[in-house]
Amino acid sequence: MSDLPKTIVCKAAVVMAPGQPFEIMEVNVAPPKRGEVRVRLLYACPCHTDEITQRGVDPTGVYPCILGHESCGEVESIGEGVVTCKPGDKVIPLWEPDCFPEDKKARKCKTCRGNECHKTNICGKFLDAFVKGVMPLDNTSRFTTKDGQPIHHFMGTSSFSQYTVVPQECVVVVPENSPMKIMCLLGCGVPTGMGAAMNTAKVEKGSTVAVYGLGCVGLACVEGARLCGAKEIICVDINDHKLEIARKFGGTKFVNPKNFDKPIQDVILEMTDGGVDYAFECTGSTNVMRSALESTCKGWGLAVIVGIGEAGKEVSTRPYHFIVGRQLKGSVFGGWRSREDIPKLAQKVINGELQ
Repeated sequence: MSDLPKTIVCKAAVVMAPGQPFEIMEVNVAPPKRGEVRVRLLYACPCHTDEITQRGVDPTGVYPCILGHESCGEVESIGEGVVTCKPGDKVIPLWEPDCFPEDKKARKCKTCRGNECHKTNICGKFLDAFVKGVMPLDNTSRFTTKDGQPIHHFMGTSSFSQYTVVPQECVVVVPENSPMKIMCLLGCGVPTGMGAAMNTAKVEKGSTVAVYGLGCVGLACVEGARLCGAKEIICVDINDHKLEIARKFGGTKFVNPKNFDKPIQDVILEMTDGGVDYAFECTGSTNVMRSALESTCKGWGLAVIVGIGEAGKEVSTRPYHFIVGRQLKGSVFGGWRSREDIPKLAQKVINGELQ
């Protein structure tokens, strides 16, 4: 009898076309091929990026597809040549993998160009395949409907399924005693928010910060700013309940834009006598992106864009704000190098060092 992995039939949440609702259906999940890993997913979280793709306003969306990219699970089987994990390992699938050393030498990454990896955590090795919704090995999918029609992958992870297949570079092993119900948050939201403050902006001790949007990413950003020693963390959201939650993560002041008849950036400028040192946009709204920039101080104010905007939307502001020294910067996965840094964050969770 062969011990080779076989096709698994399981349930998944499939989006058949742009704007269509999630449809729970049985799908076929093929065995992992060379360099691939099949994961039994234990927990998954919805993210704003999944939502905009489901609505059909993600410019890179392909359909039908299995969304989801924030999850954790257990390795079910591996393909030939896999060295990053073994069956039974507790893992987090990675939508933002980082290069293998041998890939750096071979200059396979279009982003880091072989010798520039110290400048970015963005790995371009799999980007083309991920955008097409296929596996990079052979440009095909490991998902099919029961009648054999292909279903696209999403961000290399497709977490809204009981099983998924990913390249071995797109999975990281976490400690065996990890609380898996929480580990799924390390797949996107928590590192993205914390890292925006800690790595991208490098918030300085004693500085002032404004965080726009208090979902998972925004709350993690608040905590990141607190860990950096920010003196004042202004939390901005239209939901008063979220403002109260932000207090537990380190927020010091709380602002609901609905309570004012002026642009929120003007409110922040008045509160801080000229603007904050750092502002973080965690909503994906291009209007809020402008507010974040314009609420920073002249000379060195830095606004970091973390939220994903909808297709066709652009940020509009006066060039004056750049002339006087305000800066606008983006952040992907909080600047973390996923396979190197996620296990460290997992250990901090185990140790009770993170909220």
